Amino acid sequence: MKIVVLDGYTENPGDLSWGELEKLGELTVYDRTSLTDEEEIISRIGDAEVVFTNKTPISRHVLESCPSVKFISVLATGYNVVDYNYAREKGIPVTNVPTYGTDAVGQFAIALLLEICHHVAHHSEAVHQGRWESNPDWCFWDYPLIELAGKTMGIIGFGRIGQKTGTIAKAIGMKILAYDRHETDTGKAIGEYVDLDTLLAESDVIALHCPLFPDTEGIINKETIAKMKDGVIILNNSRGPLVVEQDLADALNSGKVYAAGLDVVSTEPIKGDNPLLKAKNCIITPHISWAPRESRQRIMDCAVENVKAYLAGSPVNVVNK
Repeated sequence: MKIVVLDGYTENPGDLSWGELEKLGELTVYDRTSLTDEEEIISRIGDAEVVFTNKTPISRHVLESCPSVKFISVLATGYNVVDYNYAREKGIPVTNVPTYGTDAVGQFAIALLLEICHHVAHHSEAVHQGRWESNPDWCFWDYPLIELAGKTMGIIGFGRIGQKTGTIAKAIGMKILAYDRHETDTGKAIGEYVDLDTLLAESDVIALHCPLFPDTEGIINKETIAKMKDGVIILNNSRGPLVVEQDLADALNSGKVYAAGLDVVSTEPIKGDNPLLKAKNCIITPHISWAPRESRQRIMDCAVENVKAYLAGSPVNVVNK
């Protein structure tokens, strides 16, 4: 059996092993494959039966051109890069990794928040530049320092990751408000479910942890920002298109929004004309919430188990049944 990994570098830049996949068949791993050149994608899949992808698109044309494909595994939770409906018509199971980064993504949301509150990296750099050594006082700070205890965090999307973020924030001493279509007992133990307008009006910090659906796309926009407290902090390490970026940039520059901590943007990699690059007090990281080694190992382990289940005749984590 031939197995091909189309874009393995972000999953495994060298600190993990593909060994368990190698045990299952003849394995070829490409670090990167073009996202736009379908002929390259087709060429690299060739006569492989099992295909792994992360962000490389597998379209109807690709599937029509690669009749040997019998199984597709996405090295991520989102699977919209695959034409899974056509794959279903062809009898090809498409699987994903549904849960792997809950702890890591929740932790990163809080990391963004703490950086906003203390600007640790900035002040460390200032010390290394000699500013403390030459300072007339025994301490200094260049940004307001913010204590979170007693403040309110509103979390839009209160599933596994939202609840993990809420748990950490609650441990810091924050009050948790949550907005979600589905209320759960585990969620109620962490925070209070409220409607969206209440969350917007009462939160000092708003964290986005919801999926990207038509009704959540652009959920942070000039109208919803207008309902927020002056000086609110916004965090997004979920999906970039949840935010209307020009509206957020305008709110940051006006001071309506004090700061934003973002690990995702609407187009990735980020484009040089993204208005958030020049916005005030905006921290942007390159979509790395998911990427601790522990999380990537879980992706690898689950992907291998997905293949084993397929070979055993009982595929799991199938998104196109």
